Amino acid sequence: MNTPFNGLPQGTDRIVYVREVAVDDLPDDVREQLGDARVIWSVHGADGQQLALVADKRLAFHLAREHDYTPVSVH
Repeated sequence: MNTPFNGLPQGTDRIVYVREVAVDDLPDDVREQLGDARVIWSVHGADGQQLALVADKRLAFHLAREHDYTPVSVH
């Protein structure tokens, strides 16, 4: 199949990356606010800057879409 691909509708500047983060890898002051959570989800801009930390993946995707970003999972 040789179909041209013109990119995602919003362009590359409107993509954010969502990935799982182990709570143990976070700074102490952040861990204290998370209670018993073992993992949370991080939303990053295309430049790698962390934009948000949220409780679950579904919320991360919802947050991105609410702000007109296209979320992409990072494995």
